[in-house]
Order: sequence, then C-alpha cells, then structure tokens
Amino acid sequence: MNWYDIILAIVSIIIIVLCLLQGGKSEGASGAITGGGLNVFVKTKERGMEKVVSILTLVFAIVFFLIAILINVFNV
Repeated sequence: MNWYDIILAIVSIIIIVLCLLQGGKSEGASGAITGGGLNVFVKTKERGMEKVVSILTLVFAIVFFLIAILINVFNV
C-alpha cells in the first residue's frame, strides 16, 4: 500500500462520516403513504453546522475524485 492509497482511504472514510452526519432532507416513503411531505416546495436553507457539513462533504468528494483521477492518469 502506497502513500496515495492511504490518503485516498482516509478521504473516503471522512466522506462516509460526513454523509452519516447529515440529516435527512425528506420524510421518505412513510411521508408519501401518510400524506406527509406537503412542504416539498418550501424553501429551507441549511444553516449553522448543517451548512458546514454539507460544504465539507462537497469539498472532500471533489478531493476524492481528483486524487482518484490523478492516480489513474499518472499510474503511480
């Protein structure tokens, strides 16, 4: 295992943790059956920690794909 494999594994674990920290943005199938979820088109903005976690997830996802592409392109 090389150093870039370790970095890729660490970034992927961080992405998994950040995704688990994010709250659900919908009610799921139970809301469809019971008639919930009528506020589908209501604008709700992420604030505070939700926004930070969302931005961090996006940043680490971009870093993950860039590292994966660089590993394949340079075939290190």
